[in-house]
Amino acid sequence: MGSANDEGVGTATLGIAGDGALADEIRDAVETDAAAVRGPASEVLAADPAAVVAVGETALLALVRERAAVPVLPVDAGPGYGGVNPEAATAAVKAVLANEFETVERSVLSVSVGGERVGPALADVMLVTSEPARISEYAVRSRGEQVSRFRADGVVVSTPTGSHGYGRSAGGPLVEPDSGVVGVVPVAPFAVDFDHWVVSAERPVELSVERDEGEVSLSLDDREVRAVPPHTPVEVVADGALELVRVAESRPFFER
Repeated sequence: MGSANDEGVGTATLGIAGDGALADEIRDAVETDAAAVRGPASEVLAADPAAVVAVGETALLALVRERAAVPVLPVDAGPGYGGVNPEAATAAVKAVLANEFETVERSVLSVSVGGERVGPALADVMLVTSEPARISEYAVRSRGEQVSRFRADGVVVSTPTGSHGYGRSAGGPLVEPDSGVVGVVPVAPFAVDFDHWVVSAERPVELSVERDEGEVSLSLDDREVRAVPPHTPVEVVADGALELVRVAESRPFFER
């Protein structure tokens, strides 16, 4: 965790990514004390803000895809993101403007398919059979060694941030931030007794479809990006971090 921000936001521009009534409320609160720019993640970052408020999970993940390099305060993003609840948003933003905040880093994954980079992920990387009730066979490798091969509807790799989401729903563990690992969990495996794994993200984790009974899709966070044919390696590796703002109102990581 970083120390209290020395230079901080102060009178510099504060970005607000997201829409809806809550984003309007935050913008109105900010404009009495500082310049504010609100809009999609790409437009907000183009304005060179000192920090960004991400209203909702969708806005936060869009900032990840745009490779935000400034501190981000998540608001109403859900468990795991360490953000603040809507009722605390105004107080949290005022703290950011007053430079009364710390920062923490959350790992971002880089994902490639067949050697071609397809994007980053903050929470989850998932391979899943597109058609219901179509079970495919998947393999997982780490450090060049096969971890497992199994039949399932899919497989999900979760960062500590994402371990509250799909990974947990599929039976995986909550993984502490800064641990340098990811959780790997089969989705609806075709077995009564199955494992899940915690492996290092510092070297590539490789997923592959060994046999498919229907098209298998790759999803990064909240969006489906492409189909993955059999025997095509999907590599997942830690690649930088997103800097998140922590204030007194921020949710504890392990709070559900």
